[in-house]
Amino acid sequence: MPYIRTTVSTSLTEENKTNLKSKLGEAIALIPGKTEAWLMLAFEDNINMYFKGDNSEEYAYLEVSLFGSASDAAYDRLTAALSEIVNEELGIDRSNIYIKYEETNHWGWNGNNF
Repeated sequence: MPYIRTTVSTSLTEENKTNLKSKLGEAIALIPGKTEAWLMLAFEDNINMYFKGDNSEEYAYLEVSLFGSASDAAYDRLTAALSEIVNEELGIDRSNIYIKYEETNHWGWNGNNF
């Protein structure tokens, strides 16, 4: 039950969203037991973002929520992959990308909890 919210300061085209959807779907498998089959995605674009008091560059903030937990090594691999995906697809420098991870033991779906 992973969820990835991608917030960027640039505009996303439908092609960008489709490409990101596919690439993020592949990348989530870097977390053992997670697959695209259960992945939910959200995209927010054209957000006015500042980093270090500056908004002259493009920025990205990704939030990754997981049911359960993962190892530090798995998170390291996923961070590298997500940064690469955003950089390649949107041209946002890796140094302007933040990624936040959140683990939960309670996740509801289809009227029930896991």
